[in-house]
Amino acid sequence: KIGLMLKSEILEKLQEKHNNLSSDDIDTLFNIFIKKMSISLKNGQNIELRGFGTLSRKINREKLVRNPKTNEKLFKNQSYKLHFKIGKVLHKKINRLTVSNTEDEV
Repeated sequence: KIGLMLKSEILEKLQEKHNNLSSDDIDTLFNIFIKKMSISLKNGQNIELRGFGTLSRKINREKLVRNPKTNEKLFKNQSYKLHFKIGKVLHKKINRLTVSNTEDEV
C-alpha cells in the first residue's frame, strides 16, 4: 500500500530521534531547510543531497497552446518545473525493500 508522509509526521519522527531539541526548534529548523531549498531553486541552483538525490529546475519553453474545448490558440509564457533525479543509495534501498517485500508475500 502506498502512503503519504505529512510534514507533521516528519517533525514527530525528528522529535523522537532528537528529544534534546524542542518541537518548536525542530519546526524552525525544518522550515529554514525548506525555505533555503526553495530560494536556491528559484535562483537556478541545483540541490544535491548525497545518497538521496538531486533537485533541479527545468524550463518549460514559451509556446502556443490550444484550448481543446474551444480550439482557441493561447500563448503560454515560460515557466519552470521541478526535476528530481534519485541517488544511487536511495535507489538501491527502495529496490531492495521492494524485492524483499515481494519475497515475503510468496
